[in-house]
Amino acid sequence: MRRGAGLPALCLVLLAALLTACSGGGDDTVRLRVLAGPDLAVPAPLLAELKEETGVDLRLDPRADAETKTPDRDRYDLAWLSSDRYLRLTDKNATRGVQRTPTMTSPVVVGLRPDVARQVRARAPGPRLTWADIADAAATGTVRFGMADPRQAGSGLAALVGVATAAAGTGAALRPGDVSCDRLRGFRSGQTLTAATGPALVDSYPGHQDEANALITYESDLLALNASGRLGHRLEIVRPEDGTVLADFPLLLLNPRHRAAYDKVTEWLRRDAVQRQIMRHTLRRPVSTTVARDARLREPVGNALFYPDRREVVDMLLADYGDPGRRTTNQVVFLLDSSGSMRGARSAALRAAFAGLSGADPSASGRFTRFHRGERLTVVRFGERVLAERTVTVTGPKDLTALADAVARSGQGGATALWSALDHGYRIAARALADDPGRSVSVVLMTDGESNAGLSYEEFVRRHRALPAAVRDTVPAYPVHVGEADARDLRRVAAGTGGRMVRAAGSSLSEAFKEIRGCH
Repeated sequence: MRRGAGLPALCLVLLAALLTACSGGGDDTVRLRVLAGPDLAVPAPLLAELKEETGVDLRLDPRADAETKTPDRDRYDLAWLSSDRYLRLTDKNATRGVQRTPTMTSPVVVGLRPDVARQVRARAPGPRLTWADIADAAATGTVRFGMADPRQAGSGLAALVGVATAAAGTGAALRPGDVSCDRLRGFRSGQTLTAATGPALVDSYPGHQDEANALITYESDLLALNASGRLGHRLEIVRPEDGTVLADFPLLLLNPRHRAAYDKVTEWLRRDAVQRQIMRHTLRRPVSTTVARDARLREPVGNALFYPDRREVVDMLLADYGDPGRRTTNQVVFLLDSSGSMRGARSAALRAAFAGLSGADPSASGRFTRFHRGERLTVVRFGERVLAERTVTVTGPKDLTALADAVARSGQGGATALWSALDHGYRIAARALADDPGRSVSVVLMTDGESNAGLSYEEFVRRHRALPAAVRDTVPAYPVHVGEADARDLRRVAAGTGGRMVRAAGSSLSEAFKEIRGCH
């Protein structure tokens, strides 16, 4: 009986041995399907070594949309991304409770051609360059940069968050109010090169060095590009003093049934010897604090900027920035009260405000809000009627000088035809949108008195309602309240056009104009 009972078991053992022999030896390998972000770039030899030492075979599937699309848990066991911050904002259910382990780090920084870096430093008020300095140089056309599309690429979105956070000047995570009137128009005017992913951008940059003299991407990408021999001039790497957004390349466990294998992989990846390999092959900073840094990675990263914790903030940023592959134009129509009450100190404050917007304001806020290259600016002076009108498209200092000359002629006396002036401004906006329907147009109305000539408020409202929808619904008015102006009427017109009123108390006319810069 015992011999007969043991025969089936013996046959099973022999069959297992035979199958093992046919498959090339004992194989206890665990194969995991991994959704990989486009910026991951883990060298194949490292994965082979991981498989040999841990018995876990990671099968990477690189996807361009890995960081902006909810991962398919039926298809993947793990996800390995440059950052999972966007996913955590857009689909909290998909990432809730998911274990994550950082594997390496790299900040999003700026690479400048050496001659451009010297020009930017010559204008910078401080010893270390900031995002405000980069935005200022982009606004003047000095910096022409490449950056991956923030709607699709983690590096592009991180750069956009970094610049917007620095522009807000709060030192905290962005809130909706920080981006409702964004300060990135001047910065955006400097973008001349883009791509759907970071690697595609970096790969294309050497062939576009004439049109782009700067590159905004991961520090590791810039170091690799400098070492590649593909550049006419190595890029000087700038880690902005006001902070950067850091990618930590987390490995995410999507399928909890593979927890044991995941733990093996993450433990192996964080060993000092492996961290040194990762650093050597990818030029990213190790997460291990006991690993000596490569000489190129010893420069301090500086402040780590907070990533937004609300999806609406990121959505607003992306909507404001738009398609980086499409050139955008914007026009601001300034309606300036030139009645007698604007003589003296108020006229001087107005001139100072425009000088600041033309580049004379060295503060961080001033550098983010200055007039920028390609921007179309119209100045209309009014008293009891429209007195003068001047339009310039900014190409250089001469255009800003012409604008300053137009502003300097304020304070002509007479009554105040406030609503006639605003009607005139909207007719300018209507012509601008007829010529270029894609243009962003806004109207700024500055006054220190009540309307006592020309159209009534009711007549202005009637005319405004008769405008084409493209004008009526997309062109906001931003009244700037000075002195004895009627705040109630100004608030009404702001609310009726989708804008808002800004109060200039005392000598803060410059701050009032800066506050509404970028609104559209």
